[in-house]
Amino acid sequence: MPSGNTYIIGDIQGCYEGLQNVLKKAKFDPNIDKLYAVGDLVARGENSLETLRFLQGLGKQFSCVLGNHDLHLLAVVNNIRKAKKSDKLASLLNAPDLTEIVEWLRQFPLAQKVAPDTVIVHAGLYPQWSLDSLISHSEEVSNKLRSDNYAAFLKQMYGNTPSRWSDSLKESERLRFIVNACTRMRFVYDDMSLDFDNKSHPSTIEPNKTAVLRPWFEHTNVSLQKGERIVFGHWAALEGQTTSKQFIGLDTGYVWGQSMTMLNLKTGERISVSA
Repeated sequence: MPSGNTYIIGDIQGCYEGLQNVLKKAKFDPNIDKLYAVGDLVARGENSLETLRFLQGLGKQFSCVLGNHDLHLLAVVNNIRKAKKSDKLASLLNAPDLTEIVEWLRQFPLAQKVAPDTVIVHAGLYPQWSLDSLISHSEEVSNKLRSDNYAAFLKQMYGNTPSRWSDSLKESERLRFIVNACTRMRFVYDDMSLDFDNKSHPSTIEPNKTAVLRPWFEHTNVSLQKGERIVFGHWAALEGQTTSKQFIGLDTGYVWGQSMTMLNLKTGERISVSA
């Protein structure tokens, strides 16, 4: 059998039509090609149920990391949070195969290696972590998500504190920070605390001499080795643009009327379709 391509797709957010269009444009062959997603498979778009059924149907040819919307879905299913009207999850939540879909979804991690030098994660790499520590922290959360009592973890998942990482954090706070860094992070202060208020483009942030706020990927990361790459989504306002070839953004805002983007890991080509 010929060797296929490996693709990484940005935030799908229930946009089944966009997903199909970009796969068609790339001539994706589910028999030999592999598809990874950077999270937020569901919500906001019209067809979360069709999207998940299709991706699940790809079997071992598909894998992903979980985004904040995916984790929120798990919390909604477990009656920990209520779905917002804007999430457009009604058909999914009423689907006869919902339990099967949820069991499939919660097996995925927050971060995973897709090549020896490349890791995918929904939001990004916290500046004080290496790729190996990111994978290790992701596994801590996965151990909870894959457990029989994973709802107990979901109940403690929400909140903005602690905002800074410390190896001495107690378990619930440690896990909450890992989730926030992996699925919600955009801007980070110079004291390495996470900011949850700003979602806009970095150019809109006004300089503040007392508390410098910059994108996570603009902070110096002494643990990141030359040639190592992070592929992420989550931040539509970036339109996929970062300040380094080591950080590849793939959320180009399809659900907001912009485009859906997929990266061919072998060639480095970006394939996009407009909404």
